[in-house]
Order: sequence, then structure tokens, then C-alpha cells
Amino acid sequence: MSIEDKRDQMVEELIPFEDHLERLTYVIDRAKDLPGLKDDYKIDTFLIKGCVSQLWVFPSFKEGKCFYQADSDASITKGTASLLCDLYSGESPEEIIEMEPDFLGDVGITQHLSPNRRNGLTGVREKIKAYAQMQVEKNI
Repeated sequence: MSIEDKRDQMVEELIPFEDHLERLTYVIDRAKDLPGLKDDYKIDTFLIKGCVSQLWVFPSFKEGKCFYQADSDASITKGTASLLCDLYSGESPEEIIEMEPDFLGDVGITQHLSPNRRNGLTGVREKIKAYAQMQVEKNI
């Protein structure tokens, strides 16, 4: 499945919720089913700065593809960060760098987050793209 197909699938999952609270509840419930990070990875290296909650994004690289896993002490933060991790995981660094996560605004996620949570989400996007860029530079 291409990164565009994954984005479209996420939009299809999120758009039916007419009420933003129902949409956020779905994101929170989705996060509860996701595995957390091992404590070994909950370190400053993977901590996202600018977020009120503790939020970590752990990157890895296998067979030319980047993978990301998020964890947080707040369910809404973990849920929104995991949406980005799911979108970008399994993609090449070049595809990650090119694709913006605009769909979160399109489906009404970012508009209903506090400024601090939006900052955290921006930090997740920056961390994901920086890791992808690092992989591109390693292979030059």
C-alpha cells in the first residue's frame, strides 16, 4: 500500500465522525490498543520537546524503510502521534520527506487540539522527517 493509500484510508476512518469529540474519542480508543515503548526507549533522545505530555517517538530503519513508534503518558497525545507514525512507517525516507500530514487538518483533528498538543504534533512530524533525512544522507 502506498503512503497516499494509507493517508486516504486514515481519512476514510476519521471523516465519518461528524462530531469532533467522537473523532478524538476514536483516536484515544485506537491508542489504547497500541503497544507502548519499552522503558529503555523513553529517554531524552526520543522525547518530543514542546509538548505538555511526555511523548516519545522511537525510529528504526530496516531494508530501506523507516519505522516509527510513539508512546505518551496522555492517550490523546499517543493517539495523534501514532496516526503520524502509522502513516510514515514502512515508507522510504524520500517518500516521508515529501508527504505532509495535511490530512489531520482535513479531518478535523488539529483544529480541536490545544496549542501545546499541536506543538507536540509538529514536533513528531519534525522528528520523523529529520530521521528520514538522516537516512537519505547516510546513503549518499
